[in-house]
Amino acid sequence: MTDPRPTGRPTRPVLVPVEYVGGRAISLADHIGSLTLLFIEAAGWLLRGVAGKRNRIGYQAIVSQIVRVGVRSIGIVSVVSGAVGFILAFQLAPPLEEFGRKDLVANIIAVAVLRELGPLIGAIVLTGFAGASIAAEIGTMVVSEEVEALEAHALNPVRFLVVPRVAAAMVSMTALAVISDVVAVLAALVVGVTVLDIPYSTFVSNMLDQAKLVDFLTGIGKATLFGTLIGVIACGNGLRVSGGAAGVGKATTGTVVQCVVAIIIADLIFTAIFYALKLV
Repeated sequence: MTDPRPTGRPTRPVLVPVEYVGGRAISLADHIGSLTLLFIEAAGWLLRGVAGKRNRIGYQAIVSQIVRVGVRSIGIVSVVSGAVGFILAFQLAPPLEEFGRKDLVANIIAVAVLRELGPLIGAIVLTGFAGASIAAEIGTMVVSEEVEALEAHALNPVRFLVVPRVAAAMVSMTALAVISDVVAVLAALVVGVTVLDIPYSTFVSNMLDQAKLVDFLTGIGKATLFGTLIGVIACGNGLRVSGGAAGVGKATTGTVVQCVVAIIIADLIFTAIFYALKLV
């Protein structure tokens, strides 16, 4: 007698979205977990290299990466930051002029640039300029079996490939944030003095009165965090490449998207914490 019950698993269309969301959530958790472990391992190698002589890190490799991903980004960051400074000054002046306080342009720009825009501009530029490049470079090494060759010679890929790039991203991002702050504020100063007829002494005085050390340190802290995220995500995606050239392209694109999302979320969390601590 034939069993009337279906032999396969019944299809339930209502569960398809649930399965999709669940699968994506599990994949995301796995990816975040692997990046966290990569960061912990890289941080361990970095600390051991700084503290001891047996596990030295390649300082020359770090400097080389700083030149490659940081120094070459200065021009782009300066152009973008200068444009943002011009735009902010022009956009803020009309509504403030209605209240007879056009000089407050300096106050607003000082805080906005130091806390938010300086680090964000540098991070977005570094993501497109360096993050994608790091992911593509390490991904190509994986595809061409260079990483496997390192492991065959008992050389840890995290120590020799990841640590220099993450350290370089951290240092470069911090420096780029400072450069971005300076250029954006100077651009706003030029507009304020030459176009908006705000006296130079008034602009500088308002800016210094409004901007506090905590504003600058907040931006620097964000920049260091953003640089770490960019370096870890780029290296992690590069090491997970599979499928040849197509896999390298996918990792490169994914790195840019993931870095931008991670930076925005980290910025939100950072700002919320500082608001809760009454530091904003």
